[in-house]
Amino acid sequence: MTDKKQKRKGRSPVKNLIGLVSLGLLVTAFVKELRTPTETRTWHGELFGVVPYDLRPPTPTRIRQSLWQPESDRLILPRSFGVGWSVNFARVVELANRRTGDDHA
Repeated sequence: MTDKKQKRKGRSPVKNLIGLVSLGLLVTAFVKELRTPTETRTWHGELFGVVPYDLRPPTPTRIRQSLWQPESDRLILPRSFGVGWSVNFARVVELANRRTGDDHA
């Protein structure tokens, strides 16, 4: 058995399911955009009115906005590229400081 097959065999069924769902959502986002008339394609939006996607090349500004928004109360934010969400680390720091009583961040 090759190393690759051993690694795959050792993955949990939950990880396999998450991977398949993620791939399915990514394909769905591409299909949605390709079915949209060329002149109105934005390459970003939501799937099923819930799951955000952004298929545009990431920029430093969008990467920062997807990971660090101190003005937002949201713990998760849309990803800068791909499908789904990322963690708002500014909110994590704020909540951790609140819990420990440290007000300077």
